[in-house]
Amino acid sequence: MSEVYASRRTRLRERCNASGSATALISRPANVRYLAGAAPRGAVLLLGGREDLLVCPDPPDDRPDEGKPDEALRVHCLRRRGGDPAVAAADLLVGEGGDSLAVEEHHLTVARHRELRSVAPGLRLADLGGAVEQQRVVKDEEEISCLRIGAEIADQALGELLESILVGRTERHLALELERRLVDHGADGPAFATSVATGPNSGRRGHRPTDRRVEEGDFLSVCLGASYRGYRCEIGRTFVIGTSPADWQIELYDLVFAAQRAGREALAPGAAFRDVDRAARQILDSAGHSEGLPALTGHGVGLEIEEDPQLSPAAMGKLDACVPVTVEPGVHLPGRGGVRIDDTLVVRPEADGGPELLTITTKELLAL
Repeated sequence: MSEVYASRRTRLRERCNASGSATALISRPANVRYLAGAAPRGAVLLLGGREDLLVCPDPPDDRPDEGKPDEALRVHCLRRRGGDPAVAAADLLVGEGGDSLAVEEHHLTVARHRELRSVAPGLRLADLGGAVEQQRVVKDEEEISCLRIGAEIADQALGELLESILVGRTERHLALELERRLVDHGADGPAFATSVATGPNSGRRGHRPTDRRVEEGDFLSVCLGASYRGYRCEIGRTFVIGTSPADWQIELYDLVFAAQRAGREALAPGAAFRDVDRAARQILDSAGHSEGLPALTGHGVGLEIEEDPQLSPAAMGKLDACVPVTVEPGVHLPGRGGVRIDDTLVVRPEADGGPELLTITTKELLAL
């Protein structure tokens, strides 16, 4: 992996040089991990003109489940506890004669920015912007492999839950059980807070589990994801509890399924973000569900559970190959419940078989 991290830093350095910055300070945790490997909490990366430096509040330790920092990096640990690695990095740069530094202004707090200026008043600060985030959008096959394994873990955890007795159990209890199963199957942990929603809560995006108990005839919607070696994926499914679905449940499920399938089929290199969103959204709109639809149909995943690109009506840009995204339309009917169907896929050209589906749990409307 050392060569991979070095190549990523080289690409970023070339971009910085092209914009007139010889050095850059990377402080956003996911960006540090992308460029330097698994580093201690709070670590920053100083991308230097001559060498790169990982500045850490504490010495790195061995974390076999998450990996370790790139061995090619020089590591500098703060001498006193409570110090700020970003401020220390700026001080080190000035000590080596540096006079300019590009920083991630979207991540630095105002207070932290002021501290940088007070420690290095002669240092010219520029905005690096979202350069690293943009570089992270297209994944290499090692990153996709981590996402694929995470998807397999999430599928396993969900499949086991579906084989258990659900009636009478609370949303909160089911969510905790799913997260335990993720870890049991090898995940670092959940990719995000697991959502379990029953009855009138079902179909809500990001629903926080409550003490409501599963009842016969409920819709049960579940959204979970596994984090594996830092990479995060997600899956969402909706089921009916304990009985044959009612007509309105079948109709609503078929509608959301059709929208989700249209979104998946629209994924291709060169497809506009907004066109993927439109493919799914127009099916729900035409059925009279334009009100209350989620702001987006899907989003990128990787070291964070919500990354670029955003598949939304106003999104600008086009998909590339090897970009993992979710497609997750849903409809919630107040007081009745609803349906969400969510998959993680990797954009692939038609010659390679089209979009690669990572989450493979059945999308058939099961009565559990």
